Amino acid sequence: MKLHSSDLKDNQPIDPRFAFGKPDADDHMSLSDNLNPHLAWDDVPEGTRSFVILCMDPDVPSIADDVNQEGKRLPVDMPRVDFCHWAMIDVPADLREIGTGDCSSGVTPRGKKKPSGPPGSRQGLNDYTSFMAGHPEMGGDYHGYDGPCPPWNDERLHHYIFTVYALDLDRLDLADGFSGHDVLKAIQGHVLGQASLAGTYTLNPNLD
Repeated sequence: MKLHSSDLKDNQPIDPRFAFGKPDADDHMSLSDNLNPHLAWDDVPEGTRSFVILCMDPDVPSIADDVNQEGKRLPVDMPRVDFCHWAMIDVPADLREIGTGDCSSGVTPRGKKKPSGPPGSRQGLNDYTSFMAGHPEMGGDYHGYDGPCPPWNDERLHHYIFTVYALDLDRLDLADGFSGHDVLKAIQGHVLGQASLAGTYTLNPNLD
């Protein structure tokens, strides 16, 4: 399989239009356009019955105590975990493209409830659901795509890996409210092919 994008270049910086947060000289970060990027794929394996689209950031600090705290820094070598930004499953087998902004446009406080997507597809919870839990204005269930917003005091450049998986199943056996981490478990043994693109992003002005 091959994955292409008119909005992303592999291992190059992501435009802030596709981010949840963008740099702000006064407040470190402000909300951005939060558009999902264009994705197109080809060379699909024979027998493909559906696709899964995931976006994961493997560079998220495993301990959040010092995240976005004045006078603190998050060192490059601190332990990291995967953070899911997008989990869309049951994407029809005849689809080959997702347009810019087709599935996300703007930040929705407390999360998008029914994000748009290809007919028949289902979108799971991204990890802003847990990150925003308890926040008086932003806490809620975040479905669909929500883009990059790494800690502005992080000394590590974050990578956002968009992957399309071709499956031998029409539908994954996952209940509503599934996460990207649930998806990775559910597709084991059913992947016929996959392709990825990775973009980078930071809100740390010292890394620009």
